[in-house]
Amino acid sequence: MGGVNWLSTPAHSRWLEEEGDSLLAFGQMAVHPEGGFGWLDDDGDLDLSHDVELWITCRMTHSFALAAMMGRPGATAYVDHGLAALTGRLHDELHGGWYAAVGEHNPNDAKEAYGHAFVILAAASATAANRPGARDLLERALAVHTDRFWDESEGMSRESFSADWTEEEQYRGINANMHTVEAYLAASDVLGDPMYLRRAWRIIQRAMGFAEANNWLLPEHFSIEWEPQLEFNRETPAHPFRPFGATIGHSFEWARLTLQAAAALRSLGEDDGGWALSCARSLYDAGVAQGWYADGADGFVYTIDWDGTPVVRGRMHWVVAEAIGAAAVLYRESGDEVYAEQYQTWWDYAANYLIDVERGSWLHEVGTDNEPSATVWAGKPDIYHALQATLIPRLPVAPALAASLRDGNLD
Repeated sequence: MGGVNWLSTPAHSRWLEEEGDSLLAFGQMAVHPEGGFGWLDDDGDLDLSHDVELWITCRMTHSFALAAMMGRPGATAYVDHGLAALTGRLHDELHGGWYAAVGEHNPNDAKEAYGHAFVILAAASATAANRPGARDLLERALAVHTDRFWDESEGMSRESFSADWTEEEQYRGINANMHTVEAYLAASDVLGDPMYLRRAWRIIQRAMGFAEANNWLLPEHFSIEWEPQLEFNRETPAHPFRPFGATIGHSFEWARLTLQAAAALRSLGEDDGGWALSCARSLYDAGVAQGWYADGADGFVYTIDWDGTPVVRGRMHWVVAEAIGAAAVLYRESGDEVYAEQYQTWWDYAANYLIDVERGSWLHEVGTDNEPSATVWAGKPDIYHALQATLIPRLPVAPALAASLRDGNLD
C-alpha cells in the first residue's frame, strides 16, 4: 500500500473524533418537545410533520450513550430524554412492547422486531453508561423479544405483530434479524451473558447460508417458512426498509457483525477456524464488486437485481458508512492492505459528496450525479450509521461499541 495507512495514523483518529462530535452536535436538535427524538430536515430543524419513530429514538439514545462514555459533557441528559420516551410514550402499558411510532400524523401501533431490536441496543448502551433505569429497560426489552420475537426452532427472529400481539405478519425479513444480531451482541457484552451471543451466532449462520446459496447476494425477504422471496417488492423497489433485490449496504453490515460475533466467541475460547472471515470477505467483496461504480459514477448504488443490474441507483449515506466500518474490521482481522486502501476511498467519497460542512451531519441520499436527492430519504433523521463509522475504526472488533467504550478501549 502506498502512502500512509489511515487506520494506523493518530492524526486520522483525531479527525474521526472531530467528525463524531460534529454529528452529535447536529443530533442534539432532534429532541422532540413531547418526548423522544424526532425527524430532522436538511438544515437540522425538527420536522414536526413526522411522528416520533421508535427506531430513531432508540438510535439517538444509543448514540448519546456512546457520547456519554466518551466523556462528552451534557450527553447524559439526552440519554435520559430517550429513556424517558422508551419507558413512557413509546411503551405500550396495556399489551407490552413498544409502538413503532407515536404522534398525530401517522402513528403506528404495530410491534416490529426491527424497532424492538433497537430498544435492546439503546438500553444496552445506556446500561453501559450507567444511566438510571437502563438496566431494567434492557431486561424488559430482552424478555419481550424472547417471548414474542425469538423463534428457538428456527434460530431466527419473527417480524411483526399487531398491537395486541394477536395477529402476526406473514413475512420474515433479514433486516430485522441483522439488527437483532447487533442488539444481542450488545446485550451479551454489557450483561456478560453469552446466551445472547449464541443466539446471534445462530442467526448469522443461517444468514450466511442464504447468502452463499445466492452467490453472496443476500436475499432480504422470506416467507414465514424462511423460503427466499426474490421478487418481493419488485413494483416498489425504492422502499426504505424493504426494497426489492439485494441491498448493498447490508452486505457490509453483515460482514462486520459476523466478524464481531466471531471475535466475541474467540474471547470464550471458541474458534470458528476462519469460517466467519471467509464469509465476511465474500459478502463484502461481492458488495464492492457489484455496488461500487455500478452505473459508471462514484458511489454505491442502493440496490441491485439478482443479475447485478442496478435497480435503485441513489446513493445512501448509510451504505458508505457501513462500508467504512466493514473495511476497517476486515483489515484488522485479515491484515489485507486492500481493505485499508478501500477504507480511505470510502472516506474520500463521504468527504467529497456526503459530509455537509455548512449545515451539519451527512446528506442522507444523493443521486447518480452525487447531488442531493430524496427518492428514498428526505432530511437527515439519523446520525447512528455515520457516528459509528467514526468509532469502529478506533476500537477492537469486539466487544460491542458500548461495552468497549465502557471498558476504556477507545484510542
